Amino acid sequence: MADLADSVARRFAVVRPHLSEFARRLWLGAEATELGSGGVAVVAAATGVAADTVRRGRKEAEDRKAPPMGRSRRPGGGRKRAETHDAELVAALEALIDPVTRGDPMSPLRWTSKSIRTLTAALRESGHQVSEFVVRRLLRELGYSLQANVKTAEGGQHLDRDAQFCYLNDQAQQFMAAGDAVISVDTKKKELVGAYKNGGREWNPAGQPEPVNVHDFIDPELGKANPYGVYDVGTNTGWVSVGTDHDTASFAVNTIARWWSQVGSGLHPDASRLLICADGGGSNGYRTRLWKTELAALASTSGLEITVCHLPPGTSKWNKIEHRLFSHISMNWRGRPLTSHEVIVETIAATTTRTGLTVTAELDTATYPTGIKIPDKDMKALEDQRILTRHAFHGEWNYTLHPQSRDTPDLE
Repeated sequence: MADLADSVARRFAVVRPHLSEFARRLWLGAEATELGSGGVAVVAAATGVAADTVRRGRKEAEDRKAPPMGRSRRPGGGRKRAETHDAELVAALEALIDPVTRGDPMSPLRWTSKSIRTLTAALRESGHQVSEFVVRRLLRELGYSLQANVKTAEGGQHLDRDAQFCYLNDQAQQFMAAGDAVISVDTKKKELVGAYKNGGREWNPAGQPEPVNVHDFIDPELGKANPYGVYDVGTNTGWVSVGTDHDTASFAVNTIARWWSQVGSGLHPDASRLLICADGGGSNGYRTRLWKTELAALASTSGLEITVCHLPPGTSKWNKIEHRLFSHISMNWRGRPLTSHEVIVETIAATTTRTGLTVTAELDTATYPTGIKIPDKDMKALEDQRILTRHAFHGEWNYTLHPQSRDTPDLE
């Protein structure tokens, strides 16, 4: 009998990986039938399968009835689900996930990270016998999934938000078709200069991370860096001035002037106009008077007719410079402490992309005082002398600065 049991065990080990649950039962039942009296006990002992399963397989083999297509068990077979035994389980789980609207607003999980482990522990404390596997399955079946915060709430949206985007796009296409320059400008996030932790990781010898300061207290000697960028939409090139003083409108316009004299005029030799796409706030905001007066001065010295189109309020993330220049700079210096202004400038200048982006960077150590006020009479003079003309569509967002040496006709 021992030899017979060993023979059954060897055959079962060979065929088992290739059989479905139903086919395994049929094979076990057929073996038991062949062995005759006591065959069920021999097969069960040899294969480690319960005797009831072997008997069931023998009966299914004798009945010659296959289960429904795609099933190994009859409908309703197998262990019952936890929610079948515990009718209040699902409601208790949903109350924990959303205690404010579905459960007790004073639930201890209202202010707790709702991980699988935390939810399972809370359910067990409430008398529900569940495992983490069951909780995970129930969450999926209820339509829940792991979610991160999504930046979508931008405050009140202006009624002409989409219309302004269309207007800006039309202006850009007209300028580029005429061979004029189109740039996107903005200030990148200010960076602490020194041995400070920088987000991200880069390859280094194992076990030798670069040490940085525990606390991010500003270094009084190195201070902060203010990168102001110019992205040339038509040529896919960038220019960044890394300022060491304040981020003011004078600093912003000086960066644009440096870009034009050093790079832009060579890239656009036939250009007589410049279109600037800018956010609605900050040093280049549409309410900033110094921004307009500095641009008027640049228009006169460069001979360019400078048109500015601001993005509507709350839409700064759509500014092209954000995802075509600044994002690549951030990726290039990830995990690297910005220990000096030189490191910042050189890292920015080394930024490239597969689509051909090239960047020029320079350090701007000039002083840009804050608190400069432009009186009403100066602003009125700009408009009276037709140096500043506002467009018919949202003149507060769209306007043109003309060189003082040329006549400036009315805009449509």
